[in-house]
Amino acid sequence: MQRYLRKHPSLQAWLLLIPAGGWLFIFFIAPLAIVLVYSFLERGTYGGVEWAFTIENFKRVFDSLYLSTFLSSAKIALLTTVIALLVGYPIAYFIATRPPKMRSTLLLALMVPFWTNFLIRTYAWLTLLRTNTGLINVTLMNWGIIDEPLSLYGNTFAIVLGLVYGWLPDMILPIYAALDRLDHSLVEAADDLYAPGTQVFRRIIFPLSLPGVVAGSMLVFIPSLGAFVTPAILGGGKTLMIGNIISNQFLAAHDWPFGSALSMLMMAFMLIATLVYFRSSSAEDRKSL
Repeated sequence: MQRYLRKHPSLQAWLLLIPAGGWLFIFFIAPLAIVLVYSFLERGTYGGVEWAFTIENFKRVFDSLYLSTFLSSAKIALLTTVIALLVGYPIAYFIATRPPKMRSTLLLALMVPFWTNFLIRTYAWLTLLRTNTGLINVTLMNWGIIDEPLSLYGNTFAIVLGLVYGWLPDMILPIYAALDRLDHSLVEAADDLYAPGTQVFRRIIFPLSLPGVVAGSMLVFIPSLGAFVTPAILGGGKTLMIGNIISNQFLAAHDWPFGSALSMLMMAFMLIATLVYFRSSSAEDRKSL
């Protein structure tokens, strides 16, 4: 057998791909195919599916109620991405401009809090933001700073805050990687020409770090669009995102076909956004060559 494989190295390469291919098929392709098939079936009387082909599920997807929820989710995801960028870029720049030994320490300090389970960290925000018993409102009222509790929970503010906190490292790390590869001789040349700091940032630093900005924005926007844990906990059931509706269709309404159709719509949107990102990245690479 070994002698045969040595004579056919291409077969050996294919055999080495079997474990990875099997894992990809079982945990990605097969579930995706099941969801796709379910999206074209009818809902059973008591849940489940009936094996009858229909496109009614996709017609329901474009109902004004679900479209408005999808647009609202996109707005929240976009707002989350913008805030994460405004917060994450200065942090990434600060880390990238420190001495090498300090960078490792700062990156470790950034990542350590996120080693805790995401659900636990979200519930921690709940103890801080609750209207009457939250730590923030209780502290501010005890100090006499406010007379009535602030509305920090059960609204868009709480959801965006939780999403920004949850996905902030995904914004910081790509930007840091781009800034770390920055050719600092360009910045030094601009300083030698007495260019203002704002002009150096606007014309040199930010354009060269743009690939990291785009990558970080994608890594924040896509999971924020499909989030359902953070809206369910911090939204208090008052602000629903498309992820919550999909979850309710599977777990509460037992309408698996419609939940599958909503999932396929969201997946198609994310796929288009990803393709646009890769196309723009390849175009930038061709220009740089």
